[in-house]
Amino acid sequence: MPQFVIERNMPGVGKLSQNDLKAASQGSCTVIRNLGPEIQWVHSYVTDDKVYCVYRAPSEDLIRKHAETAGFPANSIARVRATIDPTTAE
Repeated sequence: MPQFVIERNMPGVGKLSQNDLKAASQGSCTVIRNLGPEIQWVHSYVTDDKVYCVYRAPSEDLIRKHAETAGFPANSIARVRATIDPTTAE
């Protein structure tokens, strides 16, 4: 299944409380359940003003549908072509 990185511009998101982040996560999961098993949320990184999410889905269109339905921005969506880490250098 293709993997994507989604960049979400969300000013001030890094100041949200754990309860706010939990509520946002629950909303995202509800939308994913309704869209079906073809889309999976792997994890997200929350910074001061952006959220970077990693998803698995068959297409960018399904990622956009999730964002629109959940009410989250999807300012950029990039398909992951390879994954590297320190072991790649070995």
